[in-house]
Amino acid sequence: MGHGLTLTDQLVEQLGDAAPQVPGTRWEVGRLVLAEAHRTDVDALRRCLFLSLDYASRQTEVHHLFASCSHVLSRLYRRFAFSPFAANVPLHGTAKSYTLIHGRAHDVLQALGRGRAASTTLQ
Repeated sequence: MGHGLTLTDQLVEQLGDAAPQVPGTRWEVGRLVLAEAHRTDVDALRRCLFLSLDYASRQTEVHHLFASCSHVLSRLYRRFAFSPFAANVPLHGTAKSYTLIHGRAHDVLQALGRGRAASTTLQ
């Protein structure tokens, strides 16, 4: 993050001084595309996020995670130790608005690892 290349970067920049100031490396959790048959399976989402974050954490430093999502999805991500820090942030030039969420990578990884599907990878 911080290079202005992603949607979350653009939306956080709009917040100005209201944006969270966090030390350490910051990464955006981008798009995760699941086959339609698996989109309602929270364990599939949990497992994919766990495997991705576990891999990233082994390859580089990951301290903080950010994402932009709908208000409904922000409630889902609370299960995984993310917290909303801005709601109804408009995407200029469109009728869309987003909720911005943040999580400490360590906390997110622990929350994801507590899930039944993800925990099988820890054994």
